[in-house]
Amino acid sequence: MSKDKTDVSARKQYSTKVKEEFPELLDFGTQKFLKRLSMRYGENPGLPAAFYIEERASGPNMATLEILQEGSKGLSYINVGDMDLGQRLAAKLTGLYPGRKAAVLIKHEMPSGVALGDAAEESFLKAWNGDPLSNFGSVDVFNFTVDVPLARLLVESPRNIEVVYAPDFEADALPVLAGRKPLRVVKMGGSLSEPAVDNGLEFKRVAGGLLVQKRFDSKITGPDSVDVVSKRPPTPAEVQAAVFNWTIAAFTRSNAVVIGTADKVHGIGSGQRSRIDAAEDAIRLSRRGYGAEGCVLASDAFMPFPDVVELAAQHGITALIYPLGSVKDAEVISRADELGLAMIVTRKPGEIDCERCFLHR
Repeated sequence: MSKDKTDVSARKQYSTKVKEEFPELLDFGTQKFLKRLSMRYGENPGLPAAFYIEERASGPNMATLEILQEGSKGLSYINVGDMDLGQRLAAKLTGLYPGRKAAVLIKHEMPSGVALGDAAEESFLKAWNGDPLSNFGSVDVFNFTVDVPLARLLVESPRNIEVVYAPDFEADALPVLAGRKPLRVVKMGGSLSEPAVDNGLEFKRVAGGLLVQKRFDSKITGPDSVDVVSKRPPTPAEVQAAVFNWTIAAFTRSNAVVIGTADKVHGIGSGQRSRIDAAEDAIRLSRRGYGAEGCVLASDAFMPFPDVVELAAQHGITALIYPLGSVKDAEVISRADELGLAMIVTRKPGEIDCERCFLHR
């Protein structure tokens, strides 16, 4: 087969919609889910898939979205997962930083760029420029109205953005977004300052069964939520950066290491089997944008060895936020003291137990 025919066949595979015959209603007795959309296909081509909404869900969540522009392919199974994670992170940031504009860029159900700003374009560009390579092909979620100048940035061809998801869009911004034919434009069902209501449970299918748990919501919301265990106390800026980056880590696949400042992420290491690998990834990826120097490092689990602390100091990171819980906590803190790092832990002063923020979606 010629290369041209092979290329055409491959493109057709990714654009062909798979017929699905799933029921219109999934009834679990006390909980009902209604079919909202048939997906093009599932995680991979050839698999039927559909999107169901919780019967009594309301407010700004996935049940209330409004598709303004389907694009040439329509919303995909993966798009919806990305939008959900991005919306929940953007809502969390809206609560923590009222009045700030949050830009949350998602790839493969993980944050790839996150920033706060005072203007729409500023927040988007701060998030994008942290790692332009990873942000290529992202689902971009905002807690503010998309205006014309931002719309023009979003449709620039080098970005290849998949979905724009926001509480509202200026009327004149919609024709600009329509100029990019594959782009999907979706409006949220309300402002992210409003409560999103559902049953608060997370489900994960396993062969022959179903795992159910209550949804996690971090209690780390400001300087009063954390404690310090190092000789050197953190600066106010380091504490603010610690809270911001811990929040991002809570929405990042474990093992998660997030480095950044108080208003933007510099690098993310996620889904690694080893914490030192996650830290190395975060530092390496930060070089595509802002670099690691002057950052705070957030780890979603305890430090079993001093290696992450030593790596952080080597690259100019000044403070860490993480939970205690290792048998080597004292050794790790002692090494941080030798290196002059501030060590912030995820508990209030006087408490014993620290918060973790594992995510395995």
